Amino acid sequence: MEATSESVERYKFKRMLERLESLEGEGTELITIYIPPEKRLSDVIAMMREEYSQASNIKSKRTRKNVQSAIEVVIQRLKTVGETPENGLVVLVGTVKEGTKEKMVAELIEPPEPVDRFIYRCDSRFYLEPLKECLEDKDVYGVLVMDRREATIGLVKGKRVEVKKRLKSDVPGKHKAGGQSQRRFDRLIEHAAHEFYQEVGEAAREVFEEVENLKGIIVGGPGPTKEEFLEGDYLPKDLKEKVIAVVDVGNTDESGIREALNKAEDALKEAELVREKRLVRRFMEEAVNGDLAAYGEDEVERMLRMGAVETLLISEELEGYKAVLRCPECGHEEVVTVRSKEEARERAGECPECGEAELEVEDVKELVDYYLELAERTGARVEIISTETEEGAQFHQAFGGLGALLRFRPG
Repeated sequence: MEATSESVERYKFKRMLERLESLEGEGTELITIYIPPEKRLSDVIAMMREEYSQASNIKSKRTRKNVQSAIEVVIQRLKTVGETPENGLVVLVGTVKEGTKEKMVAELIEPPEPVDRFIYRCDSRFYLEPLKECLEDKDVYGVLVMDRREATIGLVKGKRVEVKKRLKSDVPGKHKAGGQSQRRFDRLIEHAAHEFYQEVGEAAREVFEEVENLKGIIVGGPGPTKEEFLEGDYLPKDLKEKVIAVVDVGNTDESGIREALNKAEDALKEAELVREKRLVRRFMEEAVNGDLAAYGEDEVERMLRMGAVETLLISEELEGYKAVLRCPECGHEEVVTVRSKEEARERAGECPECGEAELEVEDVKELVDYYLELAERTGARVEIISTETEEGAQFHQAFGGLGALLRFRPG
């Protein structure tokens, strides 16, 4: 059973792009190729052979050698692939700088979304913008909170809330006039409210109709204003049909948007924001009042090794390394958590077991990778928790960014 989830795959993909983005070569020695699904690899190989021939004209001997070497690697790698994968292929090859040294990098990536066009570039850095677009949240929800005084319109993308528009009204407040004056004031108020509703509807249209993947709209506010707005013809029909929840909230600013989100959880079951919040809340409830949660590195690792973990929660902000220190004489081994690779070397002192030799750093892994591997071996599901929600930030601060929901509590 694999310890993978959408959040883990997304985390790994993001980490890979960050690593590739940090690489740099000299001049235009790094080759980037985006191959769409319909393009034959044999055609790309033929093109690269022509490029190899053209590269012989490069004046700098060093640059010529590096470019031709990269092209040779591209051709060799494409030959091993055979057919273009379903989503196409991204090829990144070239000699990069690593301190005072250089090394050849060769990456063949099957992207999570189809490559839409053929791209061939040579530069000092790999061209990663189309791959970065794969990280953008595709499911978007619209939120509108309003009363007769003001309205706020926002978008929820994954875990992020973006306020797009704020509107203030000119609707008069309460008055003490009577008789004909009262009726005249009432008419003025209703006319001003009508104009404000039209303004809100137009602003909502401008915000929501530009969103390609708008999955639904939540409308909230205090009192009956929101119902009056929806019952009128202020919101275009196609957007009105996307309204999935109407909720009562106390505020009509950004805090009102967040309140509306919390109250519309049932309507947003599939939204990443709500799904993550619920997961962390469940963990916190078990950690405080239940028996099926574990936290702290030692306890979580013990539960993982016993096969008791159902879901492992890892904060995306979890930092540090696990280092394996081993004695070359007696084989004594220690696994320690350190802040950096340099600290791992500092911790490798005299062997406490035999005292005959210095401990050596045998292996160093980032904490996230260490726990992902453990979870994969024991069949635990993993969720990467962001710090963009209040619950996610609290999980990182209060529990060190590492926790587990258990299948059972070992006796």
